[in-house]
Amino acid sequence: MPEGDTVLQTAVRLHSALAGDVLTHSDLRVPRFATADLTGRAVLDVTPRGKHLLTRIEGGLTLHSHLRMEGAWRVYTPGERWRGGPAHQIRAVLSTARHTAVGYRLPVLELLRTADEEKAVGHLGPDLLGPGWDPDTALRNLLADPVRPLGEALLDQRNLAGIGNVYKAELCFLARATPWLPVGELPASTMVRLVTTAKQLLEVNRDRPDRTTTGTRPRGYGPRERLWVYGRTHRPCLRCGTPIRRAEQDTRPAFWCPRCQSGPTP
Repeated sequence: MPEGDTVLQTAVRLHSALAGDVLTHSDLRVPRFATADLTGRAVLDVTPRGKHLLTRIEGGLTLHSHLRMEGAWRVYTPGERWRGGPAHQIRAVLSTARHTAVGYRLPVLELLRTADEEKAVGHLGPDLLGPGWDPDTALRNLLADPVRPLGEALLDQRNLAGIGNVYKAELCFLARATPWLPVGELPASTMVRLVTTAKQLLEVNRDRPDRTTTGTRPRGYGPRERLWVYGRTHRPCLRCGTPIRRAEQDTRPAFWCPRCQSGPTP
């Protein structure tokens, strides 16, 4: 599942390519909206909300999409070959005189009235990269269920929006807690710091093509050392050298250092 910084970067690309221009062609390849024609309408803006994308279109319409695990939007110039995947994976095509945006493997794609956007995203908690970020509300949401495992609470977009599996693993490491430790067992100061750190990490990476949570590493450190634990199964912990472990948590992979992080494990 993409992280909030990835979704924001996608929104920026789409906004730059489409906003202010009139659609010369539109094709929504999902049964419910297959007959919808947006041709002749101007694209007003593309806004991220957590992991959701809201493409607002003239006439009070919004094209709502969500990438989930495999979805992607690609932008092409006229005459450029489309390389995002085979034609049967295309779910949306939005063309202007300057660019064509193609949505591949989009599990969520719906056309709704802009006035009804809250029906699609109103359930989300404070957006870590949004203008309405509210750390106090995010903290209260996380603590509302004190027996819930930390990793699950961080991934719940109703608590705070924008954290995916990568940041879940990294934040648990930085909090020195396993993803299975109940939220209520962490010190209050740790929870406050965790929310602040989540915001900092996404802000630092919002414009970076290569995400990092470890900061500047010494010479000799490669791509695998940009992250503390995520994707580093059996590799040495960058703090203590203990091999990183991996297990499933709620059908998703979880990574942790058995020495640096305390709490229950599978």
